[in-house]
Amino acid sequence: MAVIVVGGHSRNIGKTSVVAGLIACLPEFHWTAFKITQYGHGFCTADGKPCQCQTADSCVSLTSERDAASGTDTSRFLAAGAARSLWVRTRIGMLAEAMPRIEKELAASENAILESNSILEFLRPDLYLTVVDPGVADFKDSARRFLDNADAVLLASTNSVSSTLNLAPDSKPHFHIAPPAYMSDDLVDFVRTRLASGTPALT
Repeated sequence: MAVIVVGGHSRNIGKTSVVAGLIACLPEFHWTAFKITQYGHGFCTADGKPCQCQTADSCVSLTSERDAASGTDTSRFLAAGAARSLWVRTRIGMLAEAMPRIEKELAASENAILESNSILEFLRPDLYLTVVDPGVADFKDSARRFLDNADAVLLASTNSVSSTLNLAPDSKPHFHIAPPAYMSDDLVDFVRTRLASGTPALT
């Protein structure tokens, strides 16, 4: 089984589009796609809406997307051709509690692609891709922690790489991506070749 993790340094920089693009361009892998979301205090993991529930049952939620036209990120994965699309929600700092359920779903998958940074604390993927937009200053702690482990950097901007990212463009493979596809033939070939070689990430 091949496992890809797609992360990124901030919100709304194309991570979901990259996952959907890879699913569409590599249909032979029959992907199970995971969207992993962590909510802060005051938000319900069941639906992401404001709430005050604090029970143990509310700390982890995993649902399977059934509607490819619902407009959610997970529906985009189905529309792109994923065999299954799952949405995992936990409270911030409680992803460990969700891992038994995630591992069960992974075991039932032919191949998997996960949108998350924090999952790297618990999972060793075959390939880790990180999306970076040098024009966006915000930088998640989880993304910074694993930046050096990325197999490739996907630059979602034509701007030069910001020095604040501590990333030398020539230090690892990098690919320019842009809306609406956030995909390129070179990137698809790189992913296909790396998965075929069996060379793991995070070495």
